[in-house]
Amino acid sequence: MDVVKRYEEARKIYKSLDVDTEAALDKLKDVAISIHCWQGDDVVGFDSKEALSGGIQTTGNYMGRARNPKELMEDIAKVISLVPGAKKLNLHASYAIIDEGEMINGKKVDRDSILPKHFKAWVDFAKEHNLGLDFNPTFFSHPMVKDGLTLSSPDEEVRKFWVEHGKRCIEISEYFAKETGKPCLMNIWIPDGYKDIPADRLGPRARFKKSLDEILSIPYDKSKVFICLESKVFGIGVESYTVGSAEFCMNYVANKGITPLMDNGHYHPTELVSDKISSMLLFNERLALHITRPVRWDSDHVVLFDDETKEICKEIVRANALDRVFIATDYFDASINRISAWATGLRNLEKALLYALLEPKSLKELQNNFDFTKLMVMHEKLKEMPFGDVWQEYLRREGVVDDYYSEVKKYEEEVLVKRS
Repeated sequence: MDVVKRYEEARKIYKSLDVDTEAALDKLKDVAISIHCWQGDDVVGFDSKEALSGGIQTTGNYMGRARNPKELMEDIAKVISLVPGAKKLNLHASYAIIDEGEMINGKKVDRDSILPKHFKAWVDFAKEHNLGLDFNPTFFSHPMVKDGLTLSSPDEEVRKFWVEHGKRCIEISEYFAKETGKPCLMNIWIPDGYKDIPADRLGPRARFKKSLDEILSIPYDKSKVFICLESKVFGIGVESYTVGSAEFCMNYVANKGITPLMDNGHYHPTELVSDKISSMLLFNERLALHITRPVRWDSDHVVLFDDETKEICKEIVRANALDRVFIATDYFDASINRISAWATGLRNLEKALLYALLEPKSLKELQNNFDFTKLMVMHEKLKEMPFGDVWQEYLRREGVVDDYYSEVKKYEEEVLVKRS
């Protein structure tokens, strides 16, 4: 039986549960997933060439790492061809393309002086591939990260440097939004913290708050740029105290009316972001998510079609919040083919969204009627549904191959091996 015939049979089966597969497919194709650029080059970036820092690390040395903008764009274009649905591209400031020896006001261009023009090539790339652009100031892997601190540093020279970086990034985010015609999400995350128990927890957080206030003091179009704040529970070298804790970030966001961002690797192992989404949506107009796969901690493994990824997507769909939630991927695996890592994670996230869209609305009624017996039966019944046939039809309509592994291996043989 071919894909279309199998889909028509699956459509009838889902209809018996009052699920409209056509409506689900129509809705899914317009949900934009923001693709993280840093999977392709192991978070190296193009500016400072400092070793990766900030309590994060990439493991593995698989062949073919992108070494320059041309190679990274080439790889991202390949990934785009292997993934269905609407897309954005999520950039870090460290991917600025700066001419060697370029000076501004007699000084070499650094992160506190980057300009929109240093991202023009990325804007051109986005327009060519019909992508929106999201952005992240890069508060790591740089000589001005002193003693592991940036916006919370007691050294005013260091703190001011990073405040200026944040301000420049708001201007670049607005440039992205105006050029692409799509809103830009600008996410602030800092690695600041201490390895052992600090003597002063309040001071660094007070300085962080002051820095954020200064960054947000510049005017920007709030209909085009959505500024986010991302928390983290700990990182390598900052195990005992993280300045940007969940409580700090949640309170700051509420106080300033900006957008909260939750990365599902940035919480204690027993915490589930899927359980937090409904609460956050009740008190925030918008919510942003970085989807990853933590293994015991924020290890940034490739996203799988696993229970938590499905639960996160179910919560968004159940809340009818697809237009209120910014969804992005965030992981980096250098132990396997990087193109496959990208495509696998993105496709799994798309699968999870489709799975959520195919859930019967009657489940809520069963809960409200306290019919937990039938609710459990229905949850298990859904696992038997011909979901794969609906997914295959989605791929067909989007013009995306099912066997992307063959495409990845061909690209590796024709492109990646030549980089080693």
